[in-house]
Amino acid sequence: MHMLSNEDKEFREQVEACTFPVPDFNHKAHIRLAYAYLAESNTDTAVQRMRDALIGLLKHAGIDPSQKYHETMTEAWVLAVHHFMSNTDSSESADDFIEQNTILLDSKIMMTHYSAEVLFSDQARKAFVEPNLDPIPRHQS
Repeated sequence: MHMLSNEDKEFREQVEACTFPVPDFNHKAHIRLAYAYLAESNTDTAVQRMRDALIGLLKHAGIDPSQKYHETMTEAWVLAVHHFMSNTDSSESADDFIEQNTILLDSKIMMTHYSAEVLFSDQARKAFVEPNLDPIPRHQS
């Protein structure tokens, strides 16, 4: 079972309320938020919540989401976190989960699934594109 700590809940609430500082929203923060949403819901809902939170945070910071938000990266990372959660018996928090799955901190891992041409295309930025090199394992949620 995957649990959320009070700190995880507070972090998620800060992101959703747009009070989390955008410059501090790094790759680990993306993984933590994906974990928080997946601990509470299925992958489809987690992707939607992640999308809404990231676009809201960007808009609040005065950043045009069409210039920064990347749909394929968002969904692919949620699927990756879900894959690792499915293969991890339990975790007490996002930090505990990440400590058990440090490979997720490698932001370049998606390059094993996608060619740069596909991942960094306008199409992939706007809508989810399936990997063209190696599929991301899917699990029932």
